[in-house]
Amino acid sequence: MKKYFILYVFSLFVFAACNSSKETEEKKDTYVVDNYTKQEVDIVMRDGVKLHTTIYAPKNTSKEYPILMQRTPYSSRPYGDDMRTRIGPNVHLMKEGNIVVYQDVRGRWMSEGVYDNMRAYIPNKAENQSDEVSDTYDTIDWLVKNVENNNGNVGTWGISYPGHYATISAIDAHPALKAASPQACIGDFFFDDFHHNGAFLLSYFRAIPLFGTYKDTPTDSAWYSLPKMNSQDQYQFFLDKGPLKNLNEYFQYDQLDVSTTASKDRIDDFFWKEIVEHPNYDSVWKSKGIIQHMDKVPSSVATMIVGGWFDAEDLYGPLETYKGIEKNGKDNYNTLVFGPWDHGKWASRGVKNTVGNYYFGDSISLKFQKEIETKFFNHFLKGTGDKNSGLPEAYVFDSGKLEWKSYDAWPPKNVVKQDWFLSENQELTSAKKSTSPIQFISDIKRPVPYSEDIKTVFTPRKYMTDDQRFAARRPDVLVFETDVLSEDFTLAGDILAKLKVATTGTAADWIVKVIDVHPSDAPENNKNLQDHLKMSNYHLMVRSEVLRGRFRNSFENPEPFKPNQKTDVNIKLQDVFHTFKKGHKVQIQVQSTWFPLIDLNPQTYVDNIYKASAEDFKTQTHTVFTDSSIEFSVLK
Repeated sequence: MKKYFILYVFSLFVFAACNSSKETEEKKDTYVVDNYTKQEVDIVMRDGVKLHTTIYAPKNTSKEYPILMQRTPYSSRPYGDDMRTRIGPNVHLMKEGNIVVYQDVRGRWMSEGVYDNMRAYIPNKAENQSDEVSDTYDTIDWLVKNVENNNGNVGTWGISYPGHYATISAIDAHPALKAASPQACIGDFFFDDFHHNGAFLLSYFRAIPLFGTYKDTPTDSAWYSLPKMNSQDQYQFFLDKGPLKNLNEYFQYDQLDVSTTASKDRIDDFFWKEIVEHPNYDSVWKSKGIIQHMDKVPSSVATMIVGGWFDAEDLYGPLETYKGIEKNGKDNYNTLVFGPWDHGKWASRGVKNTVGNYYFGDSISLKFQKEIETKFFNHFLKGTGDKNSGLPEAYVFDSGKLEWKSYDAWPPKNVVKQDWFLSENQELTSAKKSTSPIQFISDIKRPVPYSEDIKTVFTPRKYMTDDQRFAARRPDVLVFETDVLSEDFTLAGDILAKLKVATTGTAADWIVKVIDVHPSDAPENNKNLQDHLKMSNYHLMVRSEVLRGRFRNSFENPEPFKPNQKTDVNIKLQDVFHTFKKGHKVQIQVQSTWFPLIDLNPQTYVDNIYKASAEDFKTQTHTVFTDSSIEFSVLK
């Protein structure tokens, strides 16, 4: 199926097989065919647009079943007579028997209409107005009225973009929707995926056409193409390209009409135009955010938010979605599950659980699928549906101790805030020792790489657990670490880096990384470890984040730095649950480039970095003062 190659590259559902024997594989491949029927329908929305929908129903019609639905921009393939070999959130829910529905969202694949990336929610819609909320409502309404043998209860789930649509389903929800599980769900595109705190994720550049190529007629073939880099060294490729505006050559940039996605003109790369023309957190990005609307999730919908502590793509979204529902829905059933996973790995059938070079244990994903996910959907779609589900409020994996924990709140109630200071002599101390300046040169021609690997990746994931020794040994990366710990030190919740900085220029990015430095006698426990690495002294990156310095006071109204003036820069790092074990050390790294994970900051203030010229890029000297601190959420 060559036409689906690009889709498979990006798709989130490429999972490791859990069995090796030919007999087992054959049995797995035929289960859906043997036990389900398939029907494809086009469901008419309130504005007349038809959305392509595929329905898998159990052949056993002697009882009624709930409906499990996923809406996706990544295709509800295969179309026609072929059937999926795996349906539903996991193998248990597939084999127990559920009606499983997949739908191409508006403007994607076989559905009609024009796609709008993170289409804005419209409160108080007029009669024939539509958005993704109404499309979901209209679809559920049709399904419960027209699909035979359904029990009237609907659940939604999805990972990443389909996870976003699961969040959408819970807003102004249809009465039949009883359970929704947004997983690695996008929350706000200025902080998820393509941006982190306003910094552009240059590493996602090749994915732009996937979401920004115009189509207004149904198709079962890919209508977009990805930029060809013709290089196996992405660091050098982007360094040679120079300013972001030089990437316009890969898109039909000058031909686009950014004012509307409904233009009949060819608008091949609308999303790139949107990014370039909206460098700040303006009304365009705000309208696309969904976490702002968690007050519209009714208590009649149970939610289970799922994410991975090492998800490079969507960590912000699930955490903020959970917190938004908690804040606004005091009567809602809302639970959080976070494990030692990268993007979507909890849906894998694999036994061995690794992220990049780091091994976290066996059967972690399988345990989640059987004991948590299946239990959640069965309780709310087949069971009593009350709040006594038997599941904890927060089921979270300690990525340092390598064990699951249950809490009745997240963060746990027995968490306290502690400030640790970036002291001289590379020390991380519990008390401020001085306000001395520490300087480094940020060379625009030699930015700090985010990985030591020489390769080109579509969307980077492995770096989230990469050994950070390569960065610690650079002069433009400041390192601060504790003494060897005499007892366990557990972080549970968010982290706030409170930097005091200065620069000789007028612009800069700031990156903070929290690292678990393993002891020299750490055991070798991962056969997949890259050949050049050892677990001895491994520098495990636990959390990291960037803030584009112009947004230090406001994401809406950027401002330059005043050269050589001491300035506060606060960076929120997303939640962690990690124990730095006795014998380990806590390390903080501070740097100003992270290439090409994020684009280069010119280090000279310009109104729009996407339009900066080569002469705007200047090497500068940056300063970090030792009254800078890191505020940890410490479990007591």
